[in-house]
Amino acid sequence: MEEQPQLLIGLDFSIASQEVIEVLIEDASETGVFDEIARANTQRPEILKLLAEHPNTPEEVKKFIAGVLHLPALPPTDLVKAEKAREVRAESLIQKIQRLSVSARIQLALKGGREIRGILSRDPNKQVSLNVLENGKITESEIEMIAKSRQSLEDALRRIAKNREWMKNYSILFALVTNPKTPPGMSIGFVSELKTKDLILLEKNKNVAEAVRSAAKRVLQIRKPK
Repeated sequence: MEEQPQLLIGLDFSIASQEVIEVLIEDASETGVFDEIARANTQRPEILKLLAEHPNTPEEVKKFIAGVLHLPALPPTDLVKAEKAREVRAESLIQKIQRLSVSARIQLALKGGREIRGILSRDPNKQVSLNVLENGKITESEIEMIAKSRQSLEDALRRIAKNREWMKNYSILFALVTNPKTPPGMSIGFVSELKTKDLILLEKNKNVAEAVRSAAKRVLQIRKPK
């Protein structure tokens, strides 16, 4: 029986581990994430202190934290420190994610920002990489990259193919059909939707299965003017 994906309903910041929160704020591109985490953790001073010390935490969030912890006004963000943090972020983010448990990585796949999604879409664990596709903030450009990548799991490609909204995007459709990892039986079903100029390229593409190239040839013959 095919293994069913483990789906989680969002991520409750009030019970998320400190390790998961550390990774989330390293990747946070929206300031609202800091505020959401702070307000969900008023009973967890260790999380509030983590936010207070982070160079990217917005000033208004720091003021909120100072009020909750009954601290004097927190110092403004050290811009030099913030810049240094950005320089090492990419490497440290990957290392932090690699140290997390599978369940923690699944939580990040569902809630993390673009950089986290990019890392976890290549995760060796099937459930982690598949749950990236369930992230509500994933963009069609990211879906296209997954559809195009030869490192993508076949199950991920199948999930993309079943999403009608994504498949309305021609770039995603073309990426899926021309990916050698896409099962030929699935690719053939989309061949007739390709533009003629792309069918010509597909017919000559030795990286895809012979059955896919033959399907492209048949469609081209049908489209030839009588």
